[in-house]
Amino acid sequence: MNQEISTRVPNFTVRLSPTPLGARLARLLATERLRTWGLPPDPAALVVAELAANAVVHGRVTGRDFRLTLYAVAGTLRIEVTDTRGDRLPRPALPAPDAEGGRGLLLVEALADRWGTAPGPPPRKTVWAEVSCAPVPRGPGPRGDAPR
Repeated sequence: MNQEISTRVPNFTVRLSPTPLGARLARLLATERLRTWGLPPDPAALVVAELAANAVVHGRVTGRDFRLTLYAVAGTLRIEVTDTRGDRLPRPALPAPDAEGGRGLLLVEALADRWGTAPGPPPRKTVWAEVSCAPVPRGPGPRGDAPR
């Protein structure tokens, strides 16, 4: 007898405008999605914020959105941000000590277990990061009763 194994993989995808508001919305939506999945928001929300900001600053093409994708498998959250500047690959570098920016990928490198890039159909690229995650234990609800 063959049995079909069905495992639900939590996933979420959204297209956002390549603007500072779009980058902020990426972080907020990711935080809320992780909460609904029972996963901790940190450090994943920070990684999303940095990758989305990079898509807005370095991967922006007027009139073309960027895409945020999240999915969790076997204790690992995969974060993917796809933009339409496949010709501009991210490279972490040490900025000048007095520079106001340029540390985003160093932060991603420090917070993520792994990260990298993948080419997409031209002109796209995806910058991805993987973060270990364990479900957040759920305590009593606001009235003291156990969650259902």
